Amino acid sequence: MDATSFPHVIPPEMPQYGQANHIFQLMQSMLEQLLIHQPQDPIPFMIQHLHLDSDDVPKIVILGPPASGKTTISLPSQLVVRLVQERLAEEDCVRRGWVLDGLPESREQVLMMQTLGLAPRHVIVLNAPDMVLIERNLGKRIDPQTGEIYHTTFDWPPEPETQNRLVIPEGISELETARKLLEYHRNVIRILPSYPGILKAISADQPCVDIFYQALTYVQTHHRSNAPFTPRVLLCGPLGSGKSLQAALLAQKYGLVNVCCGQLLKEAVADKSKHGEVIRPFFEKHMAVPDSIIMKILTQRLDRQDSVQRGWVLHGFPRDLDQAQMLDSLGYSPNRVFFLNVPLDSVMERLTLRRTDPVTGERYHLMHKPPPTLEIQERLLQNPRDSEERVKLKMDLFYRNAAELEQFYGQAVTVNGDQDPYTVFEYIESGIINPLPKKVP
Repeated sequence: MDATSFPHVIPPEMPQYGQANHIFQLMQSMLEQLLIHQPQDPIPFMIQHLHLDSDDVPKIVILGPPASGKTTISLPSQLVVRLVQERLAEEDCVRRGWVLDGLPESREQVLMMQTLGLAPRHVIVLNAPDMVLIERNLGKRIDPQTGEIYHTTFDWPPEPETQNRLVIPEGISELETARKLLEYHRNVIRILPSYPGILKAISADQPCVDIFYQALTYVQTHHRSNAPFTPRVLLCGPLGSGKSLQAALLAQKYGLVNVCCGQLLKEAVADKSKHGEVIRPFFEKHMAVPDSIIMKILTQRLDRQDSVQRGWVLHGFPRDLDQAQMLDSLGYSPNRVFFLNVPLDSVMERLTLRRTDPVTGERYHLMHKPPPTLEIQERLLQNPRDSEERVKLKMDLFYRNAAELEQFYGQAVTVNGDQDPYTVFEYIESGIINPLPKKVP
């Protein structure tokens, strides 16, 4: 930026670099670590923190009453927390992350963990009715030779030899379990308020596989960041999938710049600009405009200050992998990509039944918005672009390139575009304002 000029113009590369490399989150994390550890020399401490590369590893706490499906620890609070701190400070936990079950068990332990900087990113609470937990606990059996835990109903060993040596563990009677549940309920209501915004309650009264996948889905999601976020949205989809309408709705509600590639080219021709004069012959001969010319027009629009500050929603480009790679190489990477999936039959119905009144210019649809009179219906005309042959050709072209585009944009979200437009908009909107889930390879 030029320090002598005002107002300062932010280069588009700056916010894109900051978002792509999570600079805000990195600074926030380093500040948290400085405040927790308060090192004598902050610079070497921060360098060491950066070398650890541990800001995005899982840090999970699993809470729940006895017999809810997690293990418990029965040691003095201070000793337990210190032992946990030592274990979590080891290199494998720092670099790979950790899952802590059964701790904290009290408000005291929560405060001690927070003081020591043991802050989870996800907290899961397993809940089930007390009677279910008591019955589940009463069925536990333990193998004294191997230490394996079995259950009379859910996990009974097939070998008679193992069955005969199983014993009832101590502390699982109905009375003792009820006492532990009462203690848990007294403590948990003081623990849960300590983890606002990162808490997920899951019913433990269901198959283990279902519990696991619900927990896995939760821990794979990012929490919403406080970092400034400028949406750069790309809408992909075949002709007639509703990209223009969704872009207009996003622009209207969030103030994004609506960038329609085809419209930019038409405006350039209408303005008789230097680029417009180059584009005009291609329009007149109904030929595709070269990618290099399209990119010049497009980058001019995306470089304007309103696009940089407010963000944009782009549709109509890219149409294939080469164009997507070109857009990316020039630094115009979208941070939200949506594919509007609409079947061929629905697209044919949407487009081939469109008609225009040449007298009034009014647009109709023979199924969804039929003309009011027979006289109007008789004079309606169909745009050659909406003919069945042309539509099928363009659909073929789109789906020929769609697989490569979806692979290139690995975090793309597929949306069912064959439903009410405002339902589609709500789905797209939720994908913009919420963090994207991590995709597991």
